[in-house]
Amino acid sequence: MMFALFLGGLFFIACLYSSVGHAGASGYLAWMALLGFAPEEMRPTALVLNVFVATIATLRFSRVRPRWQFLLYLLVGSAPLAFIGGFVPVPRHVYRPLVAIVLLAAAVRMLVGKPSETGTTRPSPSPFLLFLTGAVLGLLAGLTGTGGGIFLTPVLILTQWTSAREAAAITAPFVLINSISGLLGVMAGLQSVPTQLLPTVGTVALGGFLGSTLGSTWFSDVWLRRALSVVLVIAALKLLFVP
Repeated sequence: MMFALFLGGLFFIACLYSSVGHAGASGYLAWMALLGFAPEEMRPTALVLNVFVATIATLRFSRVRPRWQFLLYLLVGSAPLAFIGGFVPVPRHVYRPLVAIVLLAAAVRMLVGKPSETGTTRPSPSPFLLFLTGAVLGLLAGLTGTGGGIFLTPVLILTQWTSAREAAAITAPFVLINSISGLLGVMAGLQSVPTQLLPTVGTVALGGFLGSTLGSTWFSDVWLRRALSVVLVIAALKLLFVP
Protein backbone atom coordinates (compact mmCIF):
# COMPACT_ATOMS: atom_id res chain seq x y z
CA MET A 1 0.00 0.00 0.00
CA MET A 2 2.78 2.43 0.93
CA PHE A 3 4.72 1.64 -2.24
CA ALA A 4 1.60 2.20 -4.34
CA LEU A 5 1.13 5.57 -2.64
CA PHE A 6 4.77 6.38 -3.36
CA LEU A 7 4.38 5.52 -7.05
CA GLY A 8 1.14 7.47 -7.34
CA GLY A 9 2.80 10.57 -5.92
CA LEU A 10 5.76 10.23 -8.27
CA PHE A 11 3.45 9.90 -11.28
CA PHE A 12 1.53 13.07 -10.37
CA ILE A 13 4.72 15.04 -9.71
CA ALA A 14 6.33 13.92 -12.99
CA CYS A 15 3.16 14.77 -14.94
CA LEU A 16 2.78 18.23 -13.38
CA TYR A 17 6.43 19.26 -13.58
CA SER A 18 7.02 17.92 -17.10
CA SER A 19 4.05 19.90 -18.44
CA VAL A 20 6.17 23.03 -17.93
CA GLY A 21 9.48 21.48 -19.02
CA HIS A 22 10.70 20.52 -15.56
CA ALA A 23 11.71 17.07 -14.31
CA GLY A 24 10.47 17.21 -10.71
CA ALA A 25 13.56 16.80 -8.50
CA SER A 26 12.29 19.18 -5.82
CA GLY A 27 8.93 17.41 -5.83
CA TYR A 28 10.50 13.96 -5.60
CA LEU A 29 12.69 15.06 -2.70
CA ALA A 30 9.71 16.53 -0.84
CA TRP A 31 7.59 13.42 -1.42
CA MET A 32 10.34 11.05 -0.27
CA ALA A 33 10.96 13.18 2.81
CA LEU A 34 7.27 13.12 3.71
CA LEU A 35 7.23 9.32 3.36
CA GLY A 36 10.26 8.91 5.60
CA PHE A 37 12.95 7.84 3.13
CA ALA A 38 16.54 7.88 4.34
CA PRO A 39 18.47 11.02 3.32
CA GLU A 40 21.20 9.00 1.60
CA GLU A 41 18.57 7.48 -0.71
CA MET A 42 16.74 10.67 -1.60
CA ARG A 43 19.27 12.72 -3.56
CA PRO A 44 20.58 10.01 -5.94
CA THR A 45 17.07 8.67 -6.50
CA ALA A 46 15.71 12.12 -7.34
CA LEU A 47 18.56 12.74 -9.77
CA VAL A 48 18.04 9.41 -11.55
CA LEU A 49 14.34 10.12 -11.95
CA ASN A 50 15.15 13.66 -13.05
CA VAL A 51 17.37 12.44 -15.88
CA PHE A 52 14.68 10.16 -17.28
CA VAL A 53 11.84 12.69 -17.09
CA ALA A 54 14.01 15.52 -18.44
CA THR A 55 15.03 13.35 -21.39
CA ILE A 56 11.39 12.68 -22.28
CA ALA A 57 10.43 16.34 -21.81
CA THR A 58 13.35 17.43 -24.01
CA LEU A 59 12.22 15.14 -26.83
CA ARG A 60 8.55 16.12 -26.55
CA PHE A 61 9.17 19.86 -26.37
CA SER A 62 11.67 19.79 -29.25
CA ARG A 63 8.71 20.17 -31.61
CA VAL A 64 8.34 23.71 -30.24
CA ARG A 65 11.65 24.49 -32.00
CA PRO A 66 13.43 26.46 -29.25
CA ARG A 67 16.41 28.66 -30.06
CA TRP A 68 19.24 26.19 -29.55
CA GLN A 69 21.94 28.86 -29.61
CA PHE A 70 20.05 30.63 -26.82
CA LEU A 71 20.14 27.39 -24.81
CA LEU A 72 23.82 26.78 -25.60
CA TYR A 73 24.89 30.09 -24.06
CA LEU A 74 22.93 29.25 -20.91
CA LEU A 75 24.49 25.78 -20.66
CA VAL A 76 28.05 27.00 -21.18
CA GLY A 77 27.56 29.11 -18.08
CA SER A 78 25.52 26.66 -16.02
CA ALA A 79 27.18 23.28 -16.48
CA PRO A 80 30.53 24.06 -14.76
CA LEU A 81 28.86 26.07 -11.99
CA ALA A 82 26.31 23.34 -11.33
CA PHE A 83 29.17 20.95 -10.65
CA ILE A 84 30.98 23.47 -8.44
CA GLY A 85 27.79 24.33 -6.55
CA GLY A 86 27.56 20.78 -5.31
CA PHE A 87 30.79 21.27 -3.37
CA VAL A 88 30.02 24.67 -1.83
CA PRO A 89 28.79 24.39 1.78
CA VAL A 90 25.85 26.73 2.41
CA PRO A 91 23.98 26.76 5.74
CA ARG A 92 20.54 25.28 5.14
CA HIS A 93 18.91 27.81 7.47
CA VAL A 94 20.19 30.62 5.23
CA TYR A 95 19.59 29.57 1.66
CA ARG A 96 16.36 27.56 2.04
CA PRO A 97 14.12 30.45 3.17
CA LEU A 98 15.78 32.86 0.75
CA VAL A 99 15.21 30.61 -2.24
CA ALA A 100 11.67 29.88 -1.07
CA ILE A 101 10.88 33.61 -0.97
CA VAL A 102 12.21 34.02 -4.51
CA LEU A 103 10.08 31.12 -5.76
CA LEU A 104 6.93 32.37 -4.05
CA ALA A 105 7.46 35.86 -5.46
CA ALA A 106 7.88 34.40 -8.95
CA ALA A 107 4.72 32.31 -8.52
CA VAL A 108 2.69 35.36 -7.53
CA ARG A 109 4.13 37.30 -10.46
CA MET A 110 3.07 34.51 -12.80
CA LEU A 111 -0.51 34.59 -11.51
CA VAL A 112 -0.99 38.36 -11.56
CA GLY A 113 0.96 39.09 -14.75
CA LYS A 114 -0.81 40.98 -17.50
CA PRO A 115 -2.43 38.75 -20.14
CA SER A 116 -0.39 40.44 -22.86
CA GLU A 117 2.77 39.10 -21.27
CA THR A 118 1.85 35.53 -22.12
CA GLY A 119 2.40 36.00 -25.83
CA THR A 120 4.88 38.87 -26.30
CA THR A 121 8.65 38.58 -26.03
CA ARG A 122 11.54 41.00 -26.04
CA PRO A 123 14.61 40.75 -28.30
CA SER A 124 17.10 38.05 -27.28
CA PRO A 125 19.62 39.19 -24.67
CA SER A 126 23.34 39.27 -25.40
CA PRO A 127 25.35 36.01 -25.28
CA PHE A 128 27.27 37.34 -22.26
CA LEU A 129 24.05 38.03 -20.33
CA LEU A 130 22.80 34.53 -21.13
CA PHE A 131 26.13 33.07 -20.04
CA LEU A 132 26.01 35.03 -16.78
CA THR A 133 22.39 34.02 -16.17
CA GLY A 134 23.26 30.38 -16.80
CA ALA A 135 26.21 30.57 -14.41
CA VAL A 136 24.10 31.98 -11.57
CA LEU A 137 21.29 29.50 -12.12
CA GLY A 138 23.74 26.62 -12.52
CA LEU A 139 25.28 27.49 -9.17
CA LEU A 140 21.81 27.55 -7.59
CA ALA A 141 21.06 24.19 -9.20
CA GLY A 142 24.20 22.71 -7.71
CA LEU A 143 23.53 24.17 -4.28
CA THR A 144 19.95 22.88 -4.17
CA GLY A 145 20.61 19.48 -5.77
CA THR A 146 18.10 19.99 -8.58
CA GLY A 147 18.29 20.56 -12.33
CA GLY A 148 17.64 24.29 -11.93
CA GLY A 149 14.37 24.41 -13.85
CA ILE A 150 12.48 26.02 -10.98
CA PHE A 151 14.85 28.99 -11.31
CA LEU A 152 15.29 29.18 -15.09
CA THR A 153 11.68 29.16 -16.29
CA PRO A 154 10.51 32.13 -14.17
CA VAL A 155 13.53 34.13 -15.34
CA LEU A 156 12.80 33.41 -19.01
CA ILE A 157 9.12 34.33 -18.73
CA LEU A 158 9.31 37.30 -16.36
CA THR A 159 12.06 38.93 -18.43
CA GLN A 160 9.95 38.19 -21.53
CA TRP A 161 12.95 36.61 -23.24
CA THR A 162 10.69 33.73 -24.31
CA SER A 163 7.05 32.71 -24.31
CA ALA A 164 5.88 30.20 -21.68
CA ARG A 165 5.96 27.39 -24.24
CA GLU A 166 9.47 28.14 -25.51
CA ALA A 167 10.63 28.54 -21.90
CA ALA A 168 9.47 24.98 -21.24
CA ALA A 169 11.29 23.77 -24.38
CA ILE A 170 14.53 25.44 -23.26
CA THR A 171 14.21 24.43 -19.61
CA ALA A 172 13.88 20.69 -20.32
CA PRO A 173 17.37 20.18 -21.84
CA PHE A 174 18.82 22.67 -19.34
CA VAL A 175 17.49 20.48 -16.51
CA LEU A 176 18.72 17.33 -18.26
CA ILE A 177 22.34 18.50 -18.54
CA ASN A 178 22.47 19.80 -14.98
CA SER A 179 20.85 16.63 -13.62
CA ILE A 180 23.42 14.45 -15.40
CA SER A 181 26.19 16.62 -13.98
CA GLY A 182 24.74 16.27 -10.48
CA LEU A 183 24.37 12.51 -10.82
CA LEU A 184 27.98 12.21 -11.98
CA GLY A 185 28.96 14.16 -8.90
CA VAL A 186 27.09 11.70 -6.68
CA MET A 187 28.79 8.77 -8.41
CA ALA A 188 32.18 10.45 -8.13
CA GLY A 189 31.58 10.76 -4.41
CA LEU A 190 31.21 6.97 -4.25
CA GLN A 191 27.51 7.22 -3.35
CA SER A 192 25.44 4.36 -4.70
CA VAL A 193 22.12 4.68 -6.47
CA PRO A 194 19.41 2.78 -4.52
CA THR A 195 18.64 -0.13 -6.84
CA GLN A 196 15.42 -1.01 -5.01
CA LEU A 197 13.91 2.24 -6.25
CA LEU A 198 14.88 1.87 -9.89
CA PRO A 199 11.46 0.32 -10.82
CA THR A 200 10.01 3.77 -10.13
CA VAL A 201 11.67 4.97 -13.35
CA GLY A 202 8.82 3.48 -15.39
CA THR A 203 6.26 5.38 -13.33
CA VAL A 204 7.89 8.78 -13.72
CA ALA A 205 8.62 8.08 -17.39
CA LEU A 206 4.89 7.54 -18.00
CA GLY A 207 3.99 10.66 -16.04
CA GLY A 208 6.69 12.64 -17.83
CA PHE A 209 5.45 11.49 -21.23
CA LEU A 210 1.86 12.44 -20.44
CA GLY A 211 2.71 15.81 -18.90
CA SER A 212 5.19 16.88 -21.57
CA THR A 213 2.79 15.82 -24.33
CA LEU A 214 0.00 17.95 -22.87
CA GLY A 215 2.34 20.86 -22.22
CA SER A 216 3.91 20.86 -25.68
CA THR A 217 0.74 20.44 -27.73
CA TRP A 218 -2.51 21.09 -25.86
CA PHE A 219 -2.00 23.60 -23.07
CA SER A 220 -2.04 27.34 -23.72
CA ASP A 221 0.65 29.73 -22.47
CA VAL A 222 -1.79 30.98 -19.82
CA TRP A 223 -2.33 27.43 -18.53
CA LEU A 224 1.41 26.80 -18.53
CA ARG A 225 2.00 29.93 -16.44
CA ARG A 226 -0.60 28.79 -13.93
CA ALA A 227 0.81 25.27 -13.81
CA LEU A 228 4.27 26.70 -13.29
CA SER A 229 2.94 28.80 -10.40
CA VAL A 230 1.74 25.60 -8.72
CA VAL A 231 5.15 23.99 -9.27
CA LEU A 232 6.94 26.99 -7.77
CA VAL A 233 4.68 27.05 -4.71
CA ILE A 234 5.23 23.31 -4.15
CA ALA A 235 8.99 23.77 -4.38
CA ALA A 236 8.89 26.77 -2.02
CA LEU A 237 6.81 24.92 0.56
CA LYS A 238 9.21 22.02 0.32
CA LEU A 239 12.13 24.30 1.10
CA LEU A 240 10.31 25.91 4.03
CA PHE A 241 8.69 22.94 5.72
CA VAL A 242 10.38 19.67 4.63
CA PRO A 243 13.66 18.94 6.45
